[in-house]
Amino acid sequence: MNNPTLTQYLLNQLAEHPEQKDLVLMMSELAVIGKIISQQTNKAGLTTITHSTNTTNVQGEDVKELDVIANDLCKNYLQQTGHFAAMASEEEETVVDMSKENPNASYIIAFDPLDGVSNINVNIAVGTIFSIYKKRKELPAGDEQQFLRKGSEQVIAGYIMYSTSTTLVFSFGNGVHEFTLDQGTGEFFLSREYITIPDTCKNYSVNQTYTKHYTERDNTFIAYLRDDIEASDRYVGSLIADIHRNLIQGGVFMYFANDTKEKGVYKPKLRMVYEAQPISFLVQQAGGTSTDGQINLLEKVPKSLHERTSLVTGNRKEIEQY
Repeated sequence: MNNPTLTQYLLNQLAEHPEQKDLVLMMSELAVIGKIISQQTNKAGLTTITHSTNTTNVQGEDVKELDVIANDLCKNYLQQTGHFAAMASEEEETVVDMSKENPNASYIIAFDPLDGVSNINVNIAVGTIFSIYKKRKELPAGDEQQFLRKGSEQVIAGYIMYSTSTTLVFSFGNGVHEFTLDQGTGEFFLSREYITIPDTCKNYSVNQTYTKHYTERDNTFIAYLRDDIEASDRYVGSLIADIHRNLIQGGVFMYFANDTKEKGVYKPKLRMVYEAQPISFLVQQAGGTSTDGQINLLEKVPKSLHERTSLVTGNRKEIEQY
């Protein structure tokens, strides 16, 4: 195999950009987490890790054993790296302050330890999503305000997708790169460099079950994608799987707020800090764009740690029609 390993690639990056030393080290640590979680997900059908713990998280969602395993792994491992002063997890109600353990840390990290875990017992792709910012020196490390900032301020964003292969996709703000885990050697190898969303919007991804609960504007946009440009309806229902396909093939992913109770109140679902911001960062780096319907999501500042948002992301030309 002639493709460089992640380590080789990052060392080359470091030689060209010495100022990215911290980013290179953090990315190496995140890759280790991906390898460990990959091993756990590969056992999903043989153990009880996909079973419910009979508890709910701060989001009000059923917690699986694998949720707990992935969250604890991320939390414990990241604390030991020394890079992070604080972390925020979709599974944790408040910020985890790690400044006592890591007094010299200059970064904070937000993550969804295992997005889409409800799909894993039917062997659908799931993923770890991560977002890293520079720590604000004027604020205590554990202050929630550390994480309430524009997505454009991210220094690293990415995801690790656990599917037929384990794939690491990330950006330092200078392009999007994909690495695939070779299970035989235990190494990530470069599989795509400088990913660019194709000009043609081949797919659209939306849960059309809720069509009657979307706004007229949302349904008009779906009709435009389906009828006017004749994009194919491709919706897995696993955020990372849908986003990854559209990054590679071209497409628009939509998760609108919906009024399922038909009371005129439209409620979004996706988490701003843990899902929408890092995904939007990657999409923009690949030439696309993202919106909540009103504003570019990289320019939107969340008001709370677990704030939810609508997300329309993918091909720029099509989203400008929304």
